Amino acid sequence: MSSDQSHFKAENLFTCKGLTAVVTGGGTGIGLMQAIALSQNGAKVFITSRNEEKLKDVAEKYGKGLSNGGSIVAVQGDISNKEGIVKVVQEIEGQSKDGINVLFNNAGIAGEGSREGWEDVNAEDPKAYSEQLLKSEFKEWDDILHTNVAGQYFTAAAFIPLLAAGAKSTKGYASQIVNVSSISGLMKGSSSGQFAYASSKAALVQLSKVMAREFLPLKIRVNQIAPGIFPSEMTAGDSDSTTHKSDLSDTGKGKGLPSGRPGKEEDMAAATLYLASYAGVFVNGQFIAPDGGATVATPSSI
Repeated sequence: MSSDQSHFKAENLFTCKGLTAVVTGGGTGIGLMQAIALSQNGAKVFITSRNEEKLKDVAEKYGKGLSNGGSIVAVQGDISNKEGIVKVVQEIEGQSKDGINVLFNNAGIAGEGSREGWEDVNAEDPKAYSEQLLKSEFKEWDDILHTNVAGQYFTAAAFIPLLAAGAKSTKGYASQIVNVSSISGLMKGSSSGQFAYASSKAALVQLSKVMAREFLPLKIRVNQIAPGIFPSEMTAGDSDSTTHKSDLSDTGKGKGLPSGRPGKEEDMAAATLYLASYAGVFVNGQFIAPDGGATVATPSSI
């Protein structure tokens, strides 16, 4: 029996050293948490969004001078249309000739007319309830489903060749896509009136399952993270202009969860590292729901 049991050590299991990742929507919120976690553990991370100035500042603040070889590289781009996605893929291909190992499909949007004033609507009054729901517009539904479902689909499709190339160039690692869905796609509620958002995330949950099955011949794994309440521009309303991070500490959000608090950036980092590092290389077609127990305490489809 070998006396060397170092493969059990966390620094070897959860390392991302030598891996190349892409995080869409990586300039704020959950995407930023993922980008920092990956780079802090040795990965070269390309972050994308439409805001080039913010991306460059994030790359400068969090991705420079890391002793483990990790880095963050800003790539401006819009994943809401094919032209934008192709531009991003081509730019990353030019900077990563050996491909990529993991794509975090994180970019997404929320919000629709029915959410405003949702807490005050009388759910037992058919007329008032109908009027509240009709505050949404077809265009809002189109935009949310377009970005949160179709955007993830086309982004994944465009990165397949780079993911395949990454698998060939990286020994012992099977390339993967990690779709960032949400517990809103699992719970039997509307997320405070966000019917379109909840529907889009449920669609992404199913799309991830379909991708995992259909991408088997490509030897590309597909997993997903379904977060609960975490600080982001979506939940907090904004982000700090210096750190680009959001804060929920004075909002009361998450206090009703079994955990008694919202998620922290290290909670997201832990889920990210499990799937993205060598520790998760045996995992395919699965999802992790870091949610503080929300889907246990509230009716859900889990």
